[in-house]
Amino acid sequence: MKIADSCHPYAIATMIFWTLPYVFTKILLKYFSVFSIAFIRYSIASTLFIVIIITFKIKIPNKKDFKWFFLSGFFGIFSYMIVFNKGCTTVSASTSSIILSTVPVITSLMARFFYKEKIKIFRYVAIIIEFAGVAVITILHDISSFNIGFLWLISAAIFSSLYNILQRKLTRTYSSLQSTIYSILIAEILFFMFLPGSIPDIKNAPPIAFLYIAILGIFASATGYLLWTKALSKAKETSTVTNYMFMIPLLTSVLGFFMINEVPDKATIIGGLMILTGMFIYNFGEMIKNKIIK
Repeated sequence: MKIADSCHPYAIATMIFWTLPYVFTKILLKYFSVFSIAFIRYSIASTLFIVIIITFKIKIPNKKDFKWFFLSGFFGIFSYMIVFNKGCTTVSASTSSIILSTVPVITSLMARFFYKEKIKIFRYVAIIIEFAGVAVITILHDISSFNIGFLWLISAAIFSSLYNILQRKLTRTYSSLQSTIYSILIAEILFFMFLPGSIPDIKNAPPIAFLYIAILGIFASATGYLLWTKALSKAKETSTVTNYMFMIPLLTSVLGFFMINEVPDKATIIGGLMILTGMFIYNFGEMIKNKIIK
């Protein structure tokens, strides 16, 4: 299989970009409100996409599919962004990433229900190992700091899973570019209700804050969602792509170390190794099994 035809490079690149919000949002909350971050971040992404629409003459979706684009934008971007940002106000970056790593499990269950996607036994084992890695990090690190932020982030995980399911449906008819662009533009229309409250934050924020939020808008939002939708469109099973989200807690710990001098503790190292082991089994277990049988 050619790299361009594989979902894996797109999923891995997305995970790198999607690691940024866990650390950057914590920094940005010093200068912007929860709602201002959402509005400004997606204003930047939307501006980029409008340029792409005009330049490449991207077709507008059919009216009959508007409801699916609205649901995708409302749940997967608008609602997700609000509850994610609210969760980050009281929960650390590493813990936020750990809670959101439940998305693969939730998405797999949804895909099983909506699309009748079957998951092989060895992949269930892999998911259990990965989730156990998340549990190790949680139990040994942050379980004592449970607060309302956890509930916001669990809601974010559910909304993210709904986005995955809806994008899986949309990419059967539309290109990944169309599915991403119009979902984000719908979300941005909803975000405009936060424009009045964002103006004071924009006036008072330092230049470095705009650099961070521009990076989120361009890479985590515009590029990240586009690559993610591309990955979902190429995968035979939704879980093949969403499984990569188990990488995020480990990547967040690395980014936190370099940006804010957070040294990964023993729990993060042990849990991270378990997560990587599970991911290896999930993606290469069948190939190894076939070679052994031969």
